[in-house]
Amino acid sequence: MKLKLLLPLLAVLTAACADYESFSSNPGFRLLFSADTVAFDTLISTIPSSTKTLYVYNFNGDGVRIRTIMLENGANSHFRVNVDGRFLVGGAWSDFEVLRNDSLIVRIEMTPPEAGSNEPLYFEDKLHFLLENGATQTVVLTGGALDAYIKKGGMIIEADETFLTDKPYVIYDSLVVKPDATLTLTEGTTLMFHDKAALHVYGKLLVQGSIEKPVVLRGDRMDHMFDYLRYDNTPSRWEGIIIHKDSYGSTLFQCDLHSSRFGIICEDTEQETPDETKLSVTLDCCVLHNIGGDGLQLNNCVTSVTNTQISNTLGHTVNISGGTHTFIYCTIAQFYPFSANRGDALHLASSEDGSEYGMLRKAHFINCVITGYSNDVIMGENIPDDGSCSYLFHHGFLNTPAVDDEEHFVACIFDQDKKVGEDEMLVRQDNFILFDTQNFIYDFTPKAESAIRSLADGSIEGLPTFDRKGVSRLADEGPDAGCYEYVEPAEEEGEE
Repeated sequence: MKLKLLLPLLAVLTAACADYESFSSNPGFRLLFSADTVAFDTLISTIPSSTKTLYVYNFNGDGVRIRTIMLENGANSHFRVNVDGRFLVGGAWSDFEVLRNDSLIVRIEMTPPEAGSNEPLYFEDKLHFLLENGATQTVVLTGGALDAYIKKGGMIIEADETFLTDKPYVIYDSLVVKPDATLTLTEGTTLMFHDKAALHVYGKLLVQGSIEKPVVLRGDRMDHMFDYLRYDNTPSRWEGIIIHKDSYGSTLFQCDLHSSRFGIICEDTEQETPDETKLSVTLDCCVLHNIGGDGLQLNNCVTSVTNTQISNTLGHTVNISGGTHTFIYCTIAQFYPFSANRGDALHLASSEDGSEYGMLRKAHFINCVITGYSNDVIMGENIPDDGSCSYLFHHGFLNTPAVDDEEHFVACIFDQDKKVGEDEMLVRQDNFILFDTQNFIYDFTPKAESAIRSLADGSIEGLPTFDRKGVSRLADEGPDAGCYEYVEPAEEEGEE
């Protein structure tokens, strides 16, 4: 009795399996692809890419047989293709089957060739699917190559050296400037650091960029994390710069440092008798942005920072522990977007006996913008009030509760969340012309209506008369605080 019931059931199951595994050569059947083009970013030549995935679906009523999957350029292709675990040997492979309502997974990588010039090389191949029914379907593969000087196994500068500017340098292991050696980076030089690579300065670093061709220090990932987000717009792609103890005289001018784990760390280099003419490091017209730790960490050293943007850091944006420091026309902005547990925009610390941090002897902030998301982004530890520490905020725009202290806070405006009289005051990020928090693109130039406008004191002798972008600070009612001067937008065509 049981056997009689089982036999019809087996017949039904067998018919169902046979139907599911049936194949058709119907000339109208086509496969569906998750993309018609697989595009790789421009990458460093000879360095393999990450893997991209293409899905091939069969939504037809029967299975589809593929006679051949092939790269148009065959064995000469710069792409490598794996279909459901099988590599296309010589650029081609035959006899694939796709059941109805099933799919193939295609993994694609590329190793770009040398461009042979200072300009990127772009190239293309096509992945053809030749079906049993006679149809051919094609997916386009594209990519680009940029030549670079690739440095592996550690790079040590033992004598004075100036890097070339025709191609970027890709540093796989740390770059070390030894004592008594000077590394000079002239305008247009680009250093791209691999993960965990750093720049260690025991001697001297001279960065001589320009507005048109800044010196760029960044990570080596040139591709996208997501379609809308480049790796270069995310932090912690490489380590950063460490200026070690007993290193003096490093100068960075028009340097763009971004997407590192920390920005610049200057170790304890202060002399027993501080000499402000013997600086540990000087920053002028620089950008330190989008950093996974402290942006600028100054440990009991002597520094000068002018016309510089330091912004968006997981740690403190500027972290000062002891020493002697002057900031003029700087924008210190703590709008780190990846975590609410971000540090202060400005953190000052001193030790009474000089043992932990070193004595904070001087911290002057002249015509600076210091702001961020939090209600109070300026913090201090053990700051002496006996006159041994000269700290001053002069004509600054500060996101901290208002302070009644005319000795240390001179003509400052305190960023706040309420209306002032009948006028509504812009607060925090609303002061700046561009905050694209989806693509993580920022412009800290003040808006026309911001209180940052004309706030700076232009009567002090010796201060720069141009901002970080070369805009004159003397062209309107008065200079703006921070490193960017407001620029009237250009009139569009047709406007009177």
